[in-house]
Amino acid sequence: MALKIRMSRAGTKHRPFYKIVVADSRKARDGSFVERIGSYNPMLEKGHKDRVLMDVERVKYWLSKGAMPSDRIAIFLHQAGLGPKPVIHETPKKSAPKAKAQERMKAAAEAAAKAAEAAAQG
Repeated sequence: MALKIRMSRAGTKHRPFYKIVVADSRKARDGSFVERIGSYNPMLEKGHKDRVLMDVERVKYWLSKGAMPSDRIAIFLHQAGLGPKPVIHETPKKSAPKAKAQERMKAAAEAAAKAAEAAAQG
């Protein structure tokens, strides 16, 4: 059984609340889980002590058993001092500017460089 430490959504519309659970990776997001080990309330401000609550001993136990944290949970674990800083990937290629936009940006940069050179000479 492939275990994941991930979030399960609760709360109402426009008022999210998440349970941090250990679940089989093949189960649905809000489906059955093995154990609830914490909670996350994104409605609280970032410095609030109750924003992320985790049972540290159970988290350590499940990590020792091979449970893999999701990306968001890995960030929470790093902030709690329980794991390394996760690698955050660069901006996806899909959202990068297209070829024509890149050409326009390159031409604008060249024109700015020429203008700066001309201003420096004269």
